Amino acid sequence: MQWLKHFFRFYVKASIHVAFAVIAFLYLTTEFLNIFLDKNLLYFIFFGTIPAYNMIKYGVEGKKYLFRKNATQRSIQLVSLISLLISLYFGSFISFASWKGVFVLGILAGCYALPVFPKKRNLRNLGILKIIIVSLVWSGTTVVLPVIEAHIEISWDVWIELLQRFLIILVLMIPFEIRDLNYDPKELHTVPQRIGIRNTRIGGIFLCFLCFFMTFLKDDLSTIEIFNKTLIALSLAALMIFMPKEQSKYFSSFWVEAFPIFWVLFLWGSLSIIKVSL
Repeated sequence: MQWLKHFFRFYVKASIHVAFAVIAFLYLTTEFLNIFLDKNLLYFIFFGTIPAYNMIKYGVEGKKYLFRKNATQRSIQLVSLISLLISLYFGSFISFASWKGVFVLGILAGCYALPVFPKKRNLRNLGILKIIIVSLVWSGTTVVLPVIEAHIEISWDVWIELLQRFLIILVLMIPFEIRDLNYDPKELHTVPQRIGIRNTRIGGIFLCFLCFFMTFLKDDLSTIEIFNKTLIALSLAALMIFMPKEQSKYFSSFWVEAFPIFWVLFLWGSLSIIKVSL
């Protein structure tokens, strides 16, 4: 079973798991907004997430990422390169309007990883601003891009879904912020550093229920969406309450990032039950 452990480790380290999480969010958007999911956009985002996330994750020290002799790192580079080429292929079939959105999101992601301020500081070194940028990129990718590609207006319901997704990503980042508390320099001023772990958990719970109650502001609302948004809010609140301060190796990088995948599975199950009952 050693090969299975190596595969799992590579699956997480190469950001393939993150790519599936992004696609899960993309699917949730199309279901909650009742829009068509363009397959070219789906493959473009899935394969594009892998090199983009790997560059952000490992590219802070660019020379080490590009020229490292570590076999695992080279495999990640190869997967990233192949994924980039596949992503560009499918990207050639999406609309110019979507590419404009990708360009804006790419600038945000680049500012997060690359030095844009004096003394080589980037946005990932600016504490609270860091998680805001990450939430903007994830919510923009998984809500705005499919809406643009579906050629529909950014309506009131889209704005609500966008804001809800933004809040969900903020909450999902809290376990990572707490995990890194012992390693982050004090000058980063992350949320747990500023207000403490307990208040960070309380703030996360508040955001969970704020996100849930925003559901009822939508003009077009289905029972299935209320049911699933309830699950999302309760599961995130439970995460805030029960997540350990000292996390296991893959608690955040696998289990927390798997939350949107679990939500999609639950949504599929809900839809299947409704179809059977009809």
